[in-house]
Amino acid sequence: MARRPAAPKRLNAANLTGLGADRLGELLMQAADADPILKRRLRLILAAEAGPDALALELDKRLTAMAASRARVSWRKRPDLVRDLWVLSEGVETLSRLSPAEGLMRRMAWFDLFRGLTSRVKDPRGEVADVFETAAPALWQAADAAVQADPAVAEALAEAVQDHPMDYARWIGAGGEALTPDLARRLLERLDATSGARGLRTAVRRLADRADDLDLWLSLVTPEERGSPDFAAAMARRLLIAGRIAEARQALEGALSPSPANRRWTFGRSPDGAPRLTPAWEAASIDLMEVEGRKDEAQDLRWVMFERDLSAPVLRTYLARLPDFDDVEALDRALAYVAAHADFEAALGFLMDWPAHREAAALVERRIREVRASLALKDDWAARLAQKYPDAAERLLASA
Repeated sequence: MARRPAAPKRLNAANLTGLGADRLGELLMQAADADPILKRRLRLILAAEAGPDALALELDKRLTAMAASRARVSWRKRPDLVRDLWVLSEGVETLSRLSPAEGLMRRMAWFDLFRGLTSRVKDPRGEVADVFETAAPALWQAADAAVQADPAVAEALAEAVQDHPMDYARWIGAGGEALTPDLARRLLERLDATSGARGLRTAVRRLADRADDLDLWLSLVTPEERGSPDFAAAMARRLLIAGRIAEARQALEGALSPSPANRRWTFGRSPDGAPRLTPAWEAASIDLMEVEGRKDEAQDLRWVMFERDLSAPVLRTYLARLPDFDDVEALDRALAYVAAHADFEAALGFLMDWPAHREAAALVERRIREVRASLALKDDWAARLAQKYPDAAERLLASA
């Protein structure tokens, strides 16, 4: 049977094209007259057709106007501002394809808008900040293309990082893989890593991370950071990747001895108190034990962490390291431990999420009287148990 033609009244690209260029032009002008942001977008599109110089000029007009504005932006106007920023960003991206160096200059100017906007936009949900963080990869992609075409433009980008290190530290962190190791090295060559400018240490350290320059990264670690278990874990992981095992051990042990440098991470107020270790520190310590060949100790620590936290990821890793059949016995032991755990809600949550619904139903049947307050997820748990274990589901729903 032949396919029926599309209904002529349906709103789609094919039917709109059939209206003809003249009619579409009229409709776009009518829409643009009622929508200033659409009008600006159309101007950018037309300027791009005229070439990079015309597009750069049009972008400069809008960038200058937005940078010079001091008007407060209310929550009602915030969506329009976000849309305007994306339209402008789209134009900058087009210019980057036509002329990488010119595109980078406008991309940097676009990011320069952030500082002014934060002071005049009511943005409790961080929507404007999200625009810039989402666009961070585009900054580094534009920079990489521009530097490949003309290495000299790296100087301007490095100067921007030096002048506004706190902002650029943020964009470096949000840029991810778009910031290539080669570009990071080019920027580091042009930055003063010894400067005491606020935020520059963070920017340089993040660049060092992207450049795989571990020694530079380590040189920027402060004594206070070395005493933080979480930061010590980050150091150890980097050192392990580099094969520097002894230094990784030193990094982890640096967070074990309470001192004025790590007082804020120790228990209580006593300088002799035990350090408050964190899951990140423990995970890094396990990785180090594995590399050092202390696999049994690593497994013992995993089991301790599982018992303490009822951590499903830790238990899965523990089981994955066991020989065949031993993991079955270990899982039975783990589920029995969970079933006897003092915290009924935590135990039931673990069994439901594992999933081990048979054991969860048995736990409900045996210990539901321990519930003294409403369980936040009992409706969801009961629904999941209802098909195979209706009695347990009913008792769960009837609990406090």
